[in-house]
Amino acid sequence: MKLFRNTDKLGTAGLFIIAIFSPCCFPLFAFVASVFGLGSFELFGGWTMWVFQAMVLVTVIGLYISYRKHKCLYPLLTAIPSGLLIFYGYHFNDSDHWAYFLYAGMFGLLVATIWNYKRNKLHGECGTCATYEGKEVELKSTITCPNCGHTIEELMPTDACQYFYECENCKSVLKPKQGDCCVFCSYGTMKCPPIQANQSCC
Repeated sequence: MKLFRNTDKLGTAGLFIIAIFSPCCFPLFAFVASVFGLGSFELFGGWTMWVFQAMVLVTVIGLYISYRKHKCLYPLLTAIPSGLLIFYGYHFNDSDHWAYFLYAGMFGLLVATIWNYKRNKLHGECGTCATYEGKEVELKSTITCPNCGHTIEELMPTDACQYFYECENCKSVLKPKQGDCCVFCSYGTMKCPPIQANQSCC
């Protein structure tokens, strides 16, 4: 779902909206609020800091979801310590400079979100994905003939496993290796949809 793909962006945007429109809690952003005539306004009243921390969790969860999909770990590794800085500054730091930990964490999450966005754009949208048993799977697989080495991209079916496959180059009829359920699991770059979805093969 598109909403889940944008969870980190929603969380990070929420952080800065709360900070800008809660100048009593985030004086660094007071000049922005004053432009809107909100110099003493708090967006959520006494709940401001709790909602703010919830947005931190939303951002980190969104980056984790993105990591599970695209396997780019660096934005998540940036976000986790940034989130911990915020929680440390709010709950454990008693000095007069506790707010600086919040600002550092916020900008760390902003960097992680922008980094993640760039990585996702580089990865691109998956035009050959489908949903199988509630999980997103990749249908495109490059199959390599073990006899002649010919390779070709094919789209795997989602309603059945392909047990036989004829190589268009040498006309050999391929069958799965022992223990595999289909030719894509044996000779393709991607396993078949049931295996990708951690289901028993057909």
